[in-house]
Amino acid sequence: MRLLLNLLWFVLGGWVSLLLWLLSGVLLAITVVGLPWSMAAFRIAGFSAWPFGRQVVSKPDGELGTGPFGFLLNVIWFLLGGWYLAASHLVMGVGLMLTIIGIPFGLQHIKLAVISLAPVGKQVVDI
Repeated sequence: MRLLLNLLWFVLGGWVSLLLWLLSGVLLAITVVGLPWSMAAFRIAGFSAWPFGRQVVSKPDGELGTGPFGFLLNVIWFLLGGWYLAASHLVMGVGLMLTIIGIPFGLQHIKLAVISLAPVGKQVVDI
């Protein structure tokens, strides 16, 4: 079932989400200063391509990107670019939820919109 949902997700707009996250990661990686955010963007890009059967959770305390440093990185992320990823996921999510079949996919976009606001200090785990 996960494979079917992931394939439908990818065809119905997951590829757009993947490209947006990859573009963010590449643009951040070009600037040496943006490397902490690019790693988070690449991590979430993989999740945004195949989200079913996985979830995003916070890293344990003490790991890189957690605590006050991670909070500061997330504030800067939000101000410089997280809002446009969140807005794109909201638009795609609302559009998909207009149909009954698109509701689970729209909910995934809403989850990704929330993650887009503060991706530093997050990790993807299988469920």
